[in-house]
Amino acid sequence: MHYWILACLLGLHSLSASAADLIDFWGTPRHGGNSFNRLPPDQAYFEALRGYGATWVRLSYDKWQPAQRDFLLGDADHYQGLPKADLEQLRAVLDRAHQAGLKVVITPLSLPGMRWSQNNDGQFDDRLWQDKRYWSQAADFWRDLARELKGHPAIAAYNLINEPAPEMQGGLAEHAAAPLMQRWYEREKGGARDLPGLYRQLLSAVREVDEVTPVMVDAGWYAAADAFSYWPEPLQDDRVLYSIHMYEPYAATSAPNMTRKQPLAYPGTVPFAGQSEQWDGRRVAQYLEQPLAWLAAMKVPSTRLVVGEFGCMRRLPGCQQYLEDVLKVLDHNQLHWAFYSFREDSWDGMDYELGSAKVPWRYWQAIEKGTADPLARQATSEFEPIRRRLVQSAQ
Repeated sequence: MHYWILACLLGLHSLSASAADLIDFWGTPRHGGNSFNRLPPDQAYFEALRGYGATWVRLSYDKWQPAQRDFLLGDADHYQGLPKADLEQLRAVLDRAHQAGLKVVITPLSLPGMRWSQNNDGQFDDRLWQDKRYWSQAADFWRDLARELKGHPAIAAYNLINEPAPEMQGGLAEHAAAPLMQRWYEREKGGARDLPGLYRQLLSAVREVDEVTPVMVDAGWYAAADAFSYWPEPLQDDRVLYSIHMYEPYAATSAPNMTRKQPLAYPGTVPFAGQSEQWDGRRVAQYLEQPLAWLAAMKVPSTRLVVGEFGCMRRLPGCQQYLEDVLKVLDHNQLHWAFYSFREDSWDGMDYELGSAKVPWRYWQAIEKGTADPLARQATSEFEPIRRRLVQSAQ
């Protein structure tokens, strides 16, 4: 055999083996946490998460101090390349996660034409969903980032964008019935609000430079568990992971509920999709059945479903029960998950290691000063539904 033929065959074998290794990470249930911190996580942070038994972290960088207007994007109004200083900082954080034994899913909160609202004076940025010119810039961004991160040992997947919501200003109600969702998509298909269409373009850009790394895609309407209902088919790539987030019933689990004179209870009767419904473990299971049913209809294995975020306001008396009810469903279906959030240094609402007490003033002072979070963390009863499962999965 000619040496050049042998070399080619060996190269193809190496590529195939690498691809199998990366997607095989997701062949068994993987449990981890979300990192949405304002300061880049240090080594102790990753060691602590790994110490509980986590195998992966869903990492967002959008709160970090950028070299220009927007971290890694330079400027979400007009992407022109990855700022070198931002890229170096991201690589250093990935190195720390790898040293701790954690895999990382890179998760941008912003893309060109879709600046994350908390970096946009609280305003929802709908430009990406109005003008395909930003699709091309987003594809350029992901092509550049995949080229730079390809082969980094920490990377387990690229989550193309966190919680997209092309439907919000596009005439589709949140949690609409599946037939209404499907009719809406038929109208929007091929236009700028076509979320599967955007994903196909971004995925194509990634695959130009990286054929190996799995790609994770969130459902629409902020990654709602019912929002895959309008997708007529899966993406044509066998290394795609489909992600949902679970905070329903949001009226009870979220921060606004805690500002009510009498917060809504879980379990209890809660507003949802324009009605009042009884939400408990049974209703949680029913709601989470929807993405599993979609995967089955599309003949996609359930190992490709990731619950990329779930959580509840830790000070809500029913939060521990809510976490238990959600995790029972995830256990039963052997799904991947990442809880929200681990030791967040800019918002304490779902930091379960803090228990149910209010945080002291020095926590907020550190945020104002841009200094490190001063609070010690420990396992609490609020964290127990998550902690127990992390430990079990590590055994």
